[in-house]
Amino acid sequence: MALKDRITDDMKAAMRAKDSERLGTIRLLTAAMKQKEVDERVELDDVAVVAIVDKLIKQRKDSIEAFQKANRQDLVDKETAEMTVLQAYLPARLSADEVLAEVKALVAELGASGPGDMGKVMGAAKARLAGKAEMGQVSAAVKAALAG
Repeated sequence: MALKDRITDDMKAAMRAKDSERLGTIRLLTAAMKQKEVDERVELDDVAVVAIVDKLIKQRKDSIEAFQKANRQDLVDKETAEMTVLQAYLPARLSADEVLAEVKALVAELGASGPGDMGKVMGAAKARLAGKAEMGQVSAAVKAALAG
């Protein structure tokens, strides 16, 4: 089953269960997916849906950080709940060691050396590790691999 279909099924289940918090989060996700389809006139595949979910999770993390600084625990709890719902749609994440191994393999494949090749390696890493790892973690691994 495609990820997009699973999200639609989950939205219907949340409606039947009258789970308004989960339903609201899933509706945010479907709205973001529809917006991307309309803007770019494409049919989203699983990779594109995972990218949207990643983006929404990053927004939640940034919001949580800001709300914690403002001492708004009610909003922190709301954003955390939304983030939990969204994370269910991500594939299993790679560990730090697995990310480093993938990056080292990419560096070897591309024949990259030194910080000047960072862009080339990051481009390939984004394509290969999209949805499997957080890009901040990938970037740190690329820097480490090119420095060493």
